Amino acid sequence: MAETLNSGDISTRVRRIAEMARMRRGEALRSIHHAIDLEWLKEAHRRTRKDGAAGVDAQTAAEYGQYLEKNLQSLLDRFKTGAYHAPPVRRTYIPKDGGKRRPLGIPTFEDKVLQTAVKMLMEAVYEEDFLDCSYGFRPGRSAHDALEAVWQSAMHISKHGAWVVEVDIESFFDSIDHEHLRGILDQRVSDGVVRRVIHKWLNAGVMEDGQHSRSESGTPQGGVISPLLANVFLHEVLDTWFVREVQPRLDGRTELVRYADDFVVVCEHERDARRVLAVLPKRFGKYGLRLHPDKTRLVRFERPTGRDGGERPETYDFLGFTHYWGKSRKGNPIVMRKTMAARMRRSLRGIWEWCRHHRHQPVAEQRVVLAAKLHGHYGYYGITNNNWALQNFFHEVKRAWRRWLDRRGGKKRMTWERFAALLKYHQLPLPRIVHSAFRHSARPRA
Repeated sequence: MAETLNSGDISTRVRRIAEMARMRRGEALRSIHHAIDLEWLKEAHRRTRKDGAAGVDAQTAAEYGQYLEKNLQSLLDRFKTGAYHAPPVRRTYIPKDGGKRRPLGIPTFEDKVLQTAVKMLMEAVYEEDFLDCSYGFRPGRSAHDALEAVWQSAMHISKHGAWVVEVDIESFFDSIDHEHLRGILDQRVSDGVVRRVIHKWLNAGVMEDGQHSRSESGTPQGGVISPLLANVFLHEVLDTWFVREVQPRLDGRTELVRYADDFVVVCEHERDARRVLAVLPKRFGKYGLRLHPDKTRLVRFERPTGRDGGERPETYDFLGFTHYWGKSRKGNPIVMRKTMAARMRRSLRGIWEWCRHHRHQPVAEQRVVLAAKLHGHYGYYGITNNNWALQNFFHEVKRAWRRWLDRRGGKKRMTWERFAALLKYHQLPLPRIVHSAFRHSARPRA
């Protein structure tokens, strides 16, 4: 087995692992770590971001790359022999809605490389098991694929519309129980070398203000391996359970769409939706997870009826968009999406703060950064029927930029007239629908 997995280039080895996983579906694979060699680590190093912040060892990607061959060989030897020591992640915080802060972990660069290597290996195995309802952090799948699946379900699950169970898992990544996760991994990957390093990552803990702490729950914060472990966990806790146990017991059509820990259940009948909403807390509680009592709810998302639209249907949020019923150009009811108000506020707050802190930089340099931020915003939120939100975001970015250019000092004020003249030479990219229902492969302009 080791000889088979070690031969050939990386893509060939990945295919062989996937084929073996497919042939031995339902079995635990005991010897797959042999696929990871020096070439595999070089590919993992190539895939690892080089511009991230340094971890607890303060080593940058550039410093690690000065002696790349030597460092990767040492890493390989320590991984294979079990001598690898998983360092704690450096904890920092990023702002959240409502004035709160979200903890973020920063692993060391070498740890990222090894996590990427193990992720490549395990991904080949679990991609043979994962179901079509799962979209998050998977090769060839994206948040927009999940949004399209939800749109199709809400539009076509019934001629009357749908009932949607909107779910929020409280502190999911921090609440994954290690014992349950190990039990789930036992069902598919029992390779001692791989499992040993995963165990070390789970127990590495965090470093904050010089204090090292560990926990019996949660995946490595900020770790490359965390999204895959989360998918493995929820594949067992939610996906397979829902498809095998829940759907067959329901009366009408029901669709589950999950992106990482964000998911919705679209039901044809109200009775089915209420049954799902009642059983979900029990299922997640069995694995040490808790659903947010205020953010988990049942949404009546039926088509508006009557000449004037009838009773206005409720809306629900998923992956940064508010989903609501509107009318097409022909006057027919259609599900539309717009940027969530909270996401819009958070994005504009970030633009406002950036303009404030960088207002003394040369205007040309500011334009480059703002253009990149706008392209990034359009790249995600630029979907069909979201034109108004994109236009509003573009206008507010211009307003923030003019406001802080006006506070650079000097005798002349940055009036709107002067700012309009400035924009002729330092143009910002205009709003654009990138993910069009009518132009499936659209891409943002450079």
